[in-house]
Amino acid sequence: MKEITPLPVSTETVARLQKIAAQVRRDIIRMVFNAQSGHPGGSLGCADFMAALFFEVMDIDPDRFTMDGIGEDVFILSNGHISPVFYSVLARRGYFPISELRTFRKIDSRLQGHPATAEGLPGVRIATGSLGQGLSVAVGAALSKRLNRDDHLVYCLQGDGELEEGQNWEAYAFAAHHGVDNLIVTIDYNRKQIDGPLPEVMNLEPLHQKLKAFGWHVLEMDGHNMAQIIYTLEHAKKLTGSGRPIAVIMHTIMGKGVDFMEDDHRWHGSPPNQEQFERALQQLPATLKDF
Repeated sequence: MKEITPLPVSTETVARLQKIAAQVRRDIIRMVFNAQSGHPGGSLGCADFMAALFFEVMDIDPDRFTMDGIGEDVFILSNGHISPVFYSVLARRGYFPISELRTFRKIDSRLQGHPATAEGLPGVRIATGSLGQGLSVAVGAALSKRLNRDDHLVYCLQGDGELEEGQNWEAYAFAAHHGVDNLIVTIDYNRKQIDGPLPEVMNLEPLHQKLKAFGWHVLEMDGHNMAQIIYTLEHAKKLTGSGRPIAVIMHTIMGKGVDFMEDDHRWHGSPPNQEQFERALQQLPATLKDF
């Protein structure tokens, strides 16, 4: 990982976002346990990033959400299986009542296992989770903003395992060729996927050099250093409009925050039992009000 020296970020901002991320992690565990279904590993690993993105970096207004996204930044969750972290930040940001998190993966819930649009959940613009497709959607959304003369940005989060899907590399090549420079893609690089360690299943290295060779600006960051997350994403924003799309390789730990889940691919899509649930919550004290 290439070192990035964070610019000064106020301690108040960092503390505020860390407080939100801590509660988001607690939300994730409670949602997945209550449903006895879901994907806690990647969700926990992306909690810091998602808190920073939705509460500090993106230009969004939950009260004026529209499906076309004109006049605000747009977010596409390509790795849709980590819906628990997505739903938590949406609820905490005000897109829908926090109490609705109790319905995660329940019959007739708007909070499907993977984000879906049929239920009309505010904050969700595309059904995702068919891995490898989110970046293509994000490129299209960015081109749409260009046609609409909308100077807002499109953000996309991908999992590293889904980069084994060839469609991604077509999208990377297309975006660079067409100078889609209002697009910022972040890759959750935890090196774990459902079948095991990423290097054993399908090694992506040298990822930085590959993305650069495809014609992208490439940044790297520690996905658990809140000040660095903010700095890197703000730096990425400054690179927009330069003729090239931007990719951020985000180094994270799957299951971050719960010791027995950390860096263990078996928690990709497994819910905790009662004992594990109680143990996890002991490590994740409430910083905001629980749902």
